Amino acid sequence: MMLVGLPAAPAQAAPGDTAKITTGKRCDQLHLGKKYPRTPANSGAPGSRHHDVFPGADEQYFFDNLFKGFDNLPAPTPQQLGQVGRTDDDIDAWDKKYAASKDPDDMRSGIYARYNRFKDTAQNPNVPFGKWMKRFLINNEINNHKGGAFERKTVRDFNMIGPDWLCEVTIEIRDKDGKLVARRKYDSYNQKLNQFGEFKSNGKYRSNQLKADKIIMRHKDAKFDFTKNRLVMYAGEKATRGTTNQYGALNKALQGERNTTGNPVRIYERRATGKGVFPTTKYSKSYPVMNPDPSKGSRGPLNDAAFDSGRTPKEAKALQRQYQQVNTRSGLGRGPGGIDFSTLQLQYVGNPVKGKGLDYSFKADYMPDEDENPGYGGQAKLQLASDAMFTWLALTPDKFWVNLNPDQPDRIMDSAFAKTDAGRVLLEADLAMKHDFANALNPDKHAGARRFWDTAPRRDGMPCFPMVRLWIEPKTAKVREQDGGIYILDAPLKVSTEWMDVKYENPGARVCKLTDPEKRASETLLRANVIPEVEKRVNTTATYADLRRVYASRVAAEWIRQQDAKTPTDFRKIINSNAVDRWKLRGPNEKWSKTETWQRYMKSYREGVEWFELRYGGKVYNQGVGGVDFSKSPKRNITGTRFQVEHPRLPATTKTSVRAEISARESDTSYLGGNGAGESDNGGTPAPSPTPTDPGKPTPTPTGPGTPDPTPTNRPGPGETGGNKPDPDGDLANTGSDTPVGLIAGIAAAAVAAGAGLVWWKRRRNAMG
Repeated sequence: MMLVGLPAAPAQAAPGDTAKITTGKRCDQLHLGKKYPRTPANSGAPGSRHHDVFPGADEQYFFDNLFKGFDNLPAPTPQQLGQVGRTDDDIDAWDKKYAASKDPDDMRSGIYARYNRFKDTAQNPNVPFGKWMKRFLINNEINNHKGGAFERKTVRDFNMIGPDWLCEVTIEIRDKDGKLVARRKYDSYNQKLNQFGEFKSNGKYRSNQLKADKIIMRHKDAKFDFTKNRLVMYAGEKATRGTTNQYGALNKALQGERNTTGNPVRIYERRATGKGVFPTTKYSKSYPVMNPDPSKGSRGPLNDAAFDSGRTPKEAKALQRQYQQVNTRSGLGRGPGGIDFSTLQLQYVGNPVKGKGLDYSFKADYMPDEDENPGYGGQAKLQLASDAMFTWLALTPDKFWVNLNPDQPDRIMDSAFAKTDAGRVLLEADLAMKHDFANALNPDKHAGARRFWDTAPRRDGMPCFPMVRLWIEPKTAKVREQDGGIYILDAPLKVSTEWMDVKYENPGARVCKLTDPEKRASETLLRANVIPEVEKRVNTTATYADLRRVYASRVAAEWIRQQDAKTPTDFRKIINSNAVDRWKLRGPNEKWSKTETWQRYMKSYREGVEWFELRYGGKVYNQGVGGVDFSKSPKRNITGTRFQVEHPRLPATTKTSVRAEISARESDTSYLGGNGAGESDNGGTPAPSPTPTDPGKPTPTPTGPGTPDPTPTNRPGPGETGGNKPDPDGDLANTGSDTPVGLIAGIAAAAVAAGAGLVWWKRRRNAMG
């Protein structure tokens, strides 16, 4: 969030300013259609801390999102526009006809009539139909209906009923000359409690509202004394960092001015996911991911967010600005730039039942400031994860390897694998790891490297460079098979190494002839002092994010293989077909070549990528090591008890994310998903809203309309210890042989470049002289 600090002098009304309440209606009558005789004692947000979170389960609420079911409607022809009309009466007639027939062509005509009306009345009538449909028609519907549904839910949940509670109250502050100083509409106002309320379905503040809050909360005149008022923000999602920073600063400032330890400004989160209800029609958009049927796509909040994100930072900023222009009530959420797509990773896939498609859920971090620095590249990241999953299914596992070896330019990788982005990612990760290994061996940068060189086997007093092959392979993934699917809880990668003699030598290289015990000792020293740094980078840094992304897809693919082996699924024609044309290299990488990567490797091999001085006589070294092997994908299925303890909300979160974006309670993480059936259960018909409790009675813990039933804990049966009984060693299908064909032959060579050595010696001689 853009942080706007408090001014040195508090922004407050000047003497002579006056306040006025210009609008307002009883909350129960406005939102619930009923007047309650009195206000219960348990009205409003409980507690007293600045930031409270409702301890109950996350909830859901529904809103009408009809036009979303027509988000792929083609632009009308002039003839079609001339046939549908343009007035409110024309639109009403088409709406009534659609209500009776449910024929999507009737609503198509109604939408075209709305477009005619827009063109007749808008300041800019030349907005293209596609942009108008998305930015105005659909987004405005979400903005209004979602916001209204959240307001009704908030009034109901917090018993804002009876004569004390007014909603949609506008406060105006004017100076002595009648000039407007501040205007602010509050979603609720309780005159007895002296409390303003702001309802935020997305937990994100607006800067113009904050500016007005700073003035109003400091205003006092003969009629209104707002210096005694409190402000409560009722958030349906985790409050953004900007919200907590800005309103935390205002709260602290008001505490000082009012000389109180109480909290004049509060944030109360009651997590609830809004789910739009819309029909699936022939005009509904689908996306070419996560579906084995090429004639169908998949639908879901992830697909919308990913494909709507910008391809570049510049494009993402432009899209975010357009989005905010129609996000007048903040009902739309964070916008297309709200997700950090660089962190997108598959978290769950359901049971691939034939004809039913595949439920899936991804997780990703939120951007801390999507307006100034929006996320981008979502389509490419989602496409990569989807393509990788199908690549792992289509190719036989003996092809899942890459090899950068100066002795083997003809064995870089399998030719079919080289046509895919999954193969490209593995080979590029192999090269990146060689460079990182070289860096991790620099004793001037890493203490572990210094320990290695100090204790490595020597010849003529000089430590010998470790001639090893180094490769990335999966560690045991932590998963949970439950609810008809698999939760991918953790899929770490491991960097392995062993000694390897190599024939290729750079001119002038110093090569040690070590005994077998010395080779084993060198391996052990590397594993203890150098490899941990490389492995940390592979598992955490942005350089290997795509590698981690395709590995999560590898785990999911093995799950699908296992299920298809039990019962035929829609994936059967793909599995082991070795046909990957549907998932070949895309976009800017479509001309990528394995040979070009090998040539870059050889260039770094000859010239070096990390030069440093060893003080055992002083030499300059270059390094090259690596390989990636995904021929196996081991996993261990954790017990139901452990899953329930460590991830109690994940089943409900994942289930909801297939239909709507949901934020994780414990972190700044978003869960988004979809379904690859070509059809979408978008939430069904909204359940009826529960009636508020009688005044004066305690509010029961709500389940809310549509709240998922608690997922039962899958406890081990008698004599079981839990986990995966058919797979006690943790392998997720023994997909490759114990010695896979073409297992990595990546190498490291101890090479001293002659020219570089002469430069160093000349520098040393000059220094001594």
